[in-house]
Amino acid sequence: MNKLKCRLTNKEARFATIAGLVFLLLLFVDQITKAWAEAEQVRDPEYFLGIIKLTYTTNPGMAFSWFSQNYAAMVFITILTIFMIIGIAVVFFTLFKKNPPAQMCLAIIEAGAIGNLIDRLYFGHVRDFLDISPLHFGICNPADFYITLGAAALVFIILFIGPSALFPMTKKWREEAKALEAEREEKKKEKKNRRHD
Repeated sequence: MNKLKCRLTNKEARFATIAGLVFLLLLFVDQITKAWAEAEQVRDPEYFLGIIKLTYTTNPGMAFSWFSQNYAAMVFITILTIFMIIGIAVVFFTLFKKNPPAQMCLAIIEAGAIGNLIDRLYFGHVRDFLDISPLHFGICNPADFYITLGAAALVFIILFIGPSALFPMTKKWREEAKALEAEREEKKKEKKNRRHD
């Protein structure tokens, strides 16, 4: 990790710190609201705006209680989650170190993944309390929102935002993308010439 930090510019390091603080704040909100919902055993009789109500429950499985009765599958998924969390951290400091919006999305996803992982490792289940059944998502928690919204935003950014996007939205980004591509081609040619020399 120290080697990765050394490669960051001051600007990149500052934004990484901001993303880290957002990660810690979101993780705190997730854990404190789950603890409150569990302590109060919250139950609302009606849906607020017809969309959401508070209903505390526990989920030993994945989303929609998948694999809740399959211990071996949940052990495998938990191990996979740990590797995913490590992978997100590595990608944050390498592949996306020059893409602040993508880094922020990764920090949000990481907060959700670790929030639910803490529940699984400490309690053996995930604490859910946000009932959004009218939207066909069942009962979930803040960490689930972090993962879902963060992943959706990340896909949008990778596709459309910035010069490194697959399909840059603005003319400026498209021009920057062409310039970057030309620069890469120039570097390739220089490497080939050095080999021949």
